[in-house]
Amino acid sequence: MTTAALFILLFGCMFMGMPIAVALGFSSIATILMFSDDSVASISLKLFEAVSEHYTLLAIPFFILSSAFLSTGGVARRLIRFAISIVGHIRGGLAMASVVACMLFAAVSGSSPATVAAIGSIVIVGMVKAGYPENMAAGVIANAGTLGILIPPSIVMLVYSAATEVSAARMFMAGFVPGIMMGTMLMIVIYFVARAKNLPAQPWAGFREIGGAAWSATGGIMLIVLVLGAIYGGIASPTEAAAVSAVYAFGVAVFGYRDMGPLKGDPWRHEGESTGRMLARNFGQIAIALPKCVPDPEIRKVVLDASKVAIMLLFIIANAFLFAHVLTTERIPHHIAEAIVGWGLPAWGFLIIVNILLLMAGNFMEPSAILLIMAPILFPIAMQLGIDPIHLGIIMVVNMEIGMITPPVGLNLFVLAGITGHGIVWAVKAALPWLCVLLFFLILITYIPQISLFLPELIDHLKGYN
Repeated sequence: MTTAALFILLFGCMFMGMPIAVALGFSSIATILMFSDDSVASISLKLFEAVSEHYTLLAIPFFILSSAFLSTGGVARRLIRFAISIVGHIRGGLAMASVVACMLFAAVSGSSPATVAAIGSIVIVGMVKAGYPENMAAGVIANAGTLGILIPPSIVMLVYSAATEVSAARMFMAGFVPGIMMGTMLMIVIYFVARAKNLPAQPWAGFREIGGAAWSATGGIMLIVLVLGAIYGGIASPTEAAAVSAVYAFGVAVFGYRDMGPLKGDPWRHEGESTGRMLARNFGQIAIALPKCVPDPEIRKVVLDASKVAIMLLFIIANAFLFAHVLTTERIPHHIAEAIVGWGLPAWGFLIIVNILLLMAGNFMEPSAILLIMAPILFPIAMQLGIDPIHLGIIMVVNMEIGMITPPVGLNLFVLAGITGHGIVWAVKAALPWLCVLLFFLILITYIPQISLFLPELIDHLKGYN
């Protein structure tokens, strides 16, 4: 009775158009008040504990702020230039460069919609001008943008880690190889499509341009080294690395590239200026400009927008944790686990059910909410069947990727429609042909666990050897 009431209330609220966070909270509170002895005060306490007790979740606002500075600044543009200089001369190279740029930006943002917005707003127009069909350009970006939640650092991985108490650092390690593999698969498909459609290739950029583009993109690439190096090297936790990434992204956007803030548009060296004078002027400028950053309208807007996104996401997470609390209190995951294990399903059969459930949920719900609802149910069953929790986490993340580009709630589709000026139906038609690559990739990830587990096990082995 309790289980039925909980899920009927949840899906009833969602079908009425209620926001997912409110639907989760309302169904949980109503179920507690009707079927439980818990007080209203305990509900408030649980909402507070949901966020405050999970140290890993503190990384989310910092990664969102870091992504906001890098998306607003010129980091995306410089990463695209670097990617084009590397693969632009191959047939279909401009689309391949878009995938490489998405992979690089994913590693500095941790967000799929931010990757689509930052990279897509620049490269889609460029690809169309170069002779690519607009729907192909948009479809490639929509799919490549999903790498934002697979290539570490990833906000969705942090949510899974908080829901299951799995190491966030190991999840980040596990996502690295699958992320590169998926990007490579997309580029291979792009190459054959480009040959079939006789799409153009860019002229060979030359080693001078590659070097210049690499130097220009150093500010963004160094963030990848800083964050992942600190985490994998055991220097900092994901939360600490996220805080450093936010400060670093602010410094790169405001004082490094000078794409925003009080020094916007001012080059490092003026014409005819000596190196000594250039260094003295810039140190002086930075010292003078630092206090002006607080009232600067552009910087304040970035911080405010990032705060809105972080608050919205944390509100969803808090209500989802309350929902998970009701599930756990009523022993719903335990009963479901006993039922499924009683069916005698092998591990591979259970993973089929996992993928079907997650693909269906991805059509209607936000990834963080899905993970916080489904992980407490699926995790104990996977443990009983001998499925590695890291492997299960990567499977769930890849399913969330697919959910980002499937209607009616695929966030990447709405971002794509916004940056192209087309309707959501056009965005769906553009993205769906490339979805086949993701579905094939999901099969590989599901049934070849070593794709996910290779790097974490290798690093564990090296640490043990040392």
